[in-house]
Amino acid sequence: MTSAPRILLLSVAVAATLSASLAACQRREEKAAAPAPAPAPAVAADATPVGYESKTPYADVKLTLPQTVKATPVLHAALYADMVRDLKQFEEGAQADLSEAGGGPNPYEKSIAFTPGAETARLVSLARTDFEYTGGAHPNTSFASVIWDKTTNKRLGFGDLFRPGADLAVLDKALCAAANAAKQARSPGSEAATLDGKMWTCPKAVSTPFFLTPGTTPGKAGGVTFLLGPYQIGPYSDGYYWIALPQSAFRALLNPAYADQFDGAPVKAGDVTPKNG
Repeated sequence: MTSAPRILLLSVAVAATLSASLAACQRREEKAAAPAPAPAPAVAADATPVGYESKTPYADVKLTLPQTVKATPVLHAALYADMVRDLKQFEEGAQADLSEAGGGPNPYEKSIAFTPGAETARLVSLARTDFEYTGGAHPNTSFASVIWDKTTNKRLGFGDLFRPGADLAVLDKALCAAANAAKQARSPGSEAATLDGKMWTCPKAVSTPFFLTPGTTPGKAGGVTFLLGPYQIGPYSDGYYWIALPQSAFRALLNPAYADQFDGAPVKAGDVTPKNG
């Protein structure tokens, strides 16, 4: 009569041992089958600065880039390196000039500032303003621009964006008319500039820096903005002009490779000169 309880206890013990062994094996299998996921590789941050500033007894120089340019690292790095190099060369020239002249009342000044224009799926654009003072009656302001193809990491020129061999007369006339409208609003009764003027001559579109104008269609440029410096269509006292033209005025002239980057109308057309201009 004692053998049955022993057999029962032995069976329970064996079952418990077997259950524990199976559970341990299952845990080992689950652990082996589900390894911890590898950490995602770190994305390198764009460490290039968006500004540069230096002051010496001979020159004060400054570079300002918009934060938005950090989204295009190749362009950002290239602009920063090129502009800082130019500013350092200006410092060296200032030191040479002022040292030879036995010094001056004030150091030379130069600043380079970039303003973002429209950005499309393929293109980034920036307006560049250079302010320079080396003595004289007043400082000098000049302009340049950058239009960058994000898909090729290349800078574009007028001949890339517009159709080779296109008749630009309609674009030149549109720019001249808009520039004169801005001039009359700013200086009523002043002499108009003309395409073949003797006093004030309208600039040719092909030789005038421009950048893309923000538009009413998201992700598209509504036109282009031309950057006219002082003295181009009026006296220095009139200041400079930023003239925005709608893409409808020149769409037929666009290179087909980039025509789909334009649509809608500019947020504002005509005189879009910054308030300090």
